[in-house]
Amino acid sequence: MTTRSAQHNASRIVVKVGSSSISGEREHQVPGLVEALASWRHAGRDIVLVSSGAIAIGAPFLNLSDRPQDLATQQAAAAVGQNLLMARYQEMFSRYSIITGQLLLTVGDVENQTSRTNALRTIERLLGLGVIPIVNENDTVATQEIRFGDNDRLAALVSEMVSADLLVLLSDVDSLYTHPPVDPRAKRIEVVPFGDDLAGVELGEALVNSVGTGGAVTKVSAARMATAAGIPTLLTATTSLADVVSGKNVGTWFEASDLH
Repeated sequence: MTTRSAQHNASRIVVKVGSSSISGEREHQVPGLVEALASWRHAGRDIVLVSSGAIAIGAPFLNLSDRPQDLATQQAAAAVGQNLLMARYQEMFSRYSIITGQLLLTVGDVENQTSRTNALRTIERLLGLGVIPIVNENDTVATQEIRFGDNDRLAALVSEMVSADLLVLLSDVDSLYTHPPVDPRAKRIEVVPFGDDLAGVELGEALVNSVGTGGAVTKVSAARMATAAGIPTLLTATTSLADVVSGKNVGTWFEASDLH
């Protein structure tokens, strides 16, 4: 099984960040996220960023104070927010002389062999040119895909598609716990062995908040998908990414199978 050493030796890394970590009251976390990713890129790592945020960023421009509930308005907010999201990322990455590229995918694109091949060819070329591909769900055409935790699942599928050495799932919480972190019984889980069914661990429910979807359930599900494909997965807080890049052991490590 993969140990934590894989974190330090990974040459191709997929990082997923959610809406709640980069918008609203946590928008201030984006510069630190970008700085950490730039450090990895300048160290010679291939980086693919899977980023939510289009709907959350677009909604205020449509005078919507909350995440829209109907599909058409979600898609409209995504259409407005996606270019704003990419503009913000490019502005920040430009400070480190890094170019970003946008890929909008649905899970169907990743699962369809022709679309998958085309997407992989594009990502490989971008990485070869030193670009950081930024992947998001194509919310403007997705229907049932706009649902709980889909970008967590998309990140796992992208990790498998690009043969990543590591998947990093960023969250508002620093680790996986035995109970919800607000519960006084909660204890941090440092390592999840491959195949561990986490019996007795209270993951809570996948939730929709004002800016994003997901929760521990969707992240554990994504981690299981990736580790089954041989890709070790780290779950940690967005604010802890700099520590990950510097080689510190933080978050919860999901050991992978021996396939990769």
